[in-house]
Amino acid sequence: MPTVVSVQGESPARAREAAEQLALEFGSYQDTVGLVLVVGETSAWLELDGVKVAAQFDSAAMQHRRKGGHNEMLGRAVGLKADQKPLIWDATGGLGRDAFILADLGCQVTLCERVPVLAWLLDQAVKAAAVSGTDQVREAAARMVVLAADSKTLRAPTDTVIYLDPMFPERKKAAAVKKEAAMLQHLADRVDDSASLWQWAWDQPVERIVVKRPLRAPILGHIRPAHTLKGKSVRFDVFTRRLEHSV
Repeated sequence: MPTVVSVQGESPARAREAAEQLALEFGSYQDTVGLVLVVGETSAWLELDGVKVAAQFDSAAMQHRRKGGHNEMLGRAVGLKADQKPLIWDATGGLGRDAFILADLGCQVTLCERVPVLAWLLDQAVKAAAVSGTDQVREAAARMVVLAADSKTLRAPTDTVIYLDPMFPERKKAAAVKKEAAMLQHLADRVDDSASLWQWAWDQPVERIVVKRPLRAPILGHIRPAHTLKGKSVRFDVFTRRLEHSV
């Protein structure tokens, strides 16, 4: 688990509060080696060997992503239509990037993240987005709720679409992306729970499950998707079924 440190030159009050809330050690930036959670007065990020990872929804990168063609495919995968904004249960919250895009497209999104540090970062990012200077960012943040819990211990509501982006994707990555993935895997104790996560999702009373996969990765689980949407490097496997609703 990371050590919490404060941003140099800023008040350590928020960093100390985060360390207490997460039951993590509070240390000095200069004296800490390895993974750290850097917390400033208004910012926070994870850092390992010079690589920084943050959940930040009003960043330039996210502003660019909001305009990308990937968003249309993601929206189609979850069943988004002009008159239909599905409720989304993001069972693998991570850094919340896809969840924010779905919220920006008009969906109500519940982000479930089992790693406490990531859940804390997500919650802080949603709170920061809620006071953004950009109207659309604030509106999207209002549609996002973060749960610090393992989805497999919960029951997804019947009227939601379950969204899965399992860890340990089988694909080649650029060096920076590899380091980010390694950092997230380190936080998750390198446990690949994709199989049990899929089984949990299939056991839920929902009519649609969307699984994000690397383009050439095998299908998750033993059931073939109803259809697949393919991009340049990733695909969305869409599983649908009709449930018998009680009257």
